[in-house]
Amino acid sequence: MLSERVMKIKPSPTLAMDSKAKAMKAEGLDIVNFGVGEPDFDTPEHIKEAAIKAIRDGFTKYTAVGGIDPLKDAIIDKLRNDNGIEYKRDEIIVSCGAKHSLYNISQAFYGPGDEILIPSPYWVSYPDQVLLSGASPVFIKTTEEDGFMLKPEALEAKITKNTKALILNSPSNPTGCIYDRKTLEAIADIVIRKNIFVISDEVYEKLLYEGREHISIASFGKEIRERTIVVNGVSKSHAMTGWRIGYAAGRSDIIKAMTNIQSQSTSNPTSIAQAAAVEALRGPQESVGIMCDEFDRRRKFLVEGLNSIDGIRCLTPTGAFYVFPNVSAFYGKKAGSRQINSSLDFALYLLEEAKVALVHGSAFGDDNHIRISYATSMENISKALVRIREAVAALK
Repeated sequence: MLSERVMKIKPSPTLAMDSKAKAMKAEGLDIVNFGVGEPDFDTPEHIKEAAIKAIRDGFTKYTAVGGIDPLKDAIIDKLRNDNGIEYKRDEIIVSCGAKHSLYNISQAFYGPGDEILIPSPYWVSYPDQVLLSGASPVFIKTTEEDGFMLKPEALEAKITKNTKALILNSPSNPTGCIYDRKTLEAIADIVIRKNIFVISDEVYEKLLYEGREHISIASFGKEIRERTIVVNGVSKSHAMTGWRIGYAAGRSDIIKAMTNIQSQSTSNPTSIAQAAAVEALRGPQESVGIMCDEFDRRRKFLVEGLNSIDGIRCLTPTGAFYVFPNVSAFYGKKAGSRQINSSLDFALYLLEEAKVALVHGSAFGDDNHIRISYATSMENISKALVRIREAVAALK
């Protein structure tokens, strides 16, 4: 009865775990939720006021499918000033979140017979969006020892005559790794030489620590710019997840195809949210720095706390708001009759026994790890660390 395409995919594991945690909380249980990738900060007041003004001004009708010109212009200026890349209006599309931008790319650009390269660990939606397009995801394993960064030689080894594109995510969800200039330049050289494209997901670019710099691969010159589709949004940088504004920048023919897809699905993003996004990009940016400083404080505390627990090994991320600790030392151990054999077992054990919600690493393509979002309060992080320590101590 259902279509073949829908049978190929699964619900988002991050949202599924978040839903389970919220259901347990609704039952009166004290759950610490590390599962969802959403800033716990409120949207800044000046952005909310721009939305209120839009409502009062009657800016509540349909807009152009691919976004209003003032927002496209704000995006163009942002990409020029922050990333050193020049675009025109017909090279920009605004969509209902960065996830929607990525989905539009998959529908407009991938097809049966295409292979899409995805470094692993990966964000959970990349493979399923590829499958929905009829293309095939091809995974490239990265390692903890390499900081979960794609090695250029590993990329080149995976490219075949059917390779269409590489999905690159920096800063990364789930690992928090950031690609350095030298690695990006080497990847860009391979992309150009092998005649493939890059989908560059840069939605966490404002969340950087330890003096790290975000570099867009599209900024390395005309050849790689023409082979890159940059994806970004205001959800993570400006605590606007519910406003659903993302965007993509790339060649005009690809952007036009994405706009055609969008015209037959959602039409325009919400007019009011677009007005708010203009203010987010053009207005004061102090709130971004304040949020990032607080995430940095939590990051250090969480990594130190996790590494102090016997059996857990956690790299220090330099971007986004996730840690990706290795918990494989607990596999094969038991608490009573309950045995831990996988990251899912471990995640369910912590949820049900310690009342700590997080996401199993197998959802991201790495079963030795779990993903923890530190987009929550220091109080919650402290409480969860105590609970995790007690729960794993019971595993024998």
